[in-house]
Amino acid sequence: MAEISAALVKVLRDRAGAPMMDCKRALQETNGDMEAAIRLLREKGVAGAEKRAGNETPEGKVGYRLGQDGKQGTMVAVGCETDFVANNDEFLAFAKKVLEVVEAAGPGAEKELEDERARLSGKLGENIVVTDSARFEAVDGAKIAAYAHPPRNKIGVLLQLRGGSDDLARKVAMHVAAMRPKWIGREDVPESDVAQEREIFLASDEVQSKPEQAREKIVEGMLNKRFFGANVLLDQEWIHDSGKKVGDALAEENAEVLEFERFELSA
Repeated sequence: MAEISAALVKVLRDRAGAPMMDCKRALQETNGDMEAAIRLLREKGVAGAEKRAGNETPEGKVGYRLGQDGKQGTMVAVGCETDFVANNDEFLAFAKKVLEVVEAAGPGAEKELEDERARLSGKLGENIVVTDSARFEAVDGAKIAAYAHPPRNKIGVLLQLRGGSDDLARKVAMHVAAMRPKWIGREDVPESDVAQEREIFLASDEVQSKPEQAREKIVEGMLNKRFFGANVLLDQEWIHDSGKKVGDALAEENAEVLEFERFELSA
């Protein structure tokens, strides 16, 4: 077998746009024949994978799986470039495999499928990337719920709820999907974020046009409605009943949201 130098591997990588290790293996299998190695990479569907790596992946699928006892939940987001590939059987099979790997070993385990991802990207002619992954383990007295927004399943939510019914847990997950909260409660919001918003509101023409003695109160009202009310889950208006907040709906069933993740595939 001919010696495969790093320089030769680099030449093949530049020409074929394939990952370094795939280039090295292709050269080894073809005894250093550059043209044969390129053909081999194309046959394996790897050629061009690196050239597509920077392409945006606004399409794809967010999928989840819950344990039968409701004590574990896993969610992944796998992106691609077009809706056509998002509904391709091989893409869906890969997304399912990613979900299974993360379910078994936790977030980060999807890296084990990197070679398979690169080959599939080459075969389907699009950048394919695992954009997010999460796995929750329920604490005592809690349950895991999930939701993927139909019909395209590009938005998904995984959350842990202590207390309350299964129906409430699913409704909260649907709410998170629709309303995009950043934090659960006000205590979760960094003080620096609150201070920044306060400064922005205070400097606005809307506030500066008011009497100085009234400005602080006006700013507090703006923070409550426009910042906390938009970004804090418990302060948001409940989508299932506009007459109450999420915090009110949870209190009615003595329930508490412990954690959540929201994944969305978009441009």
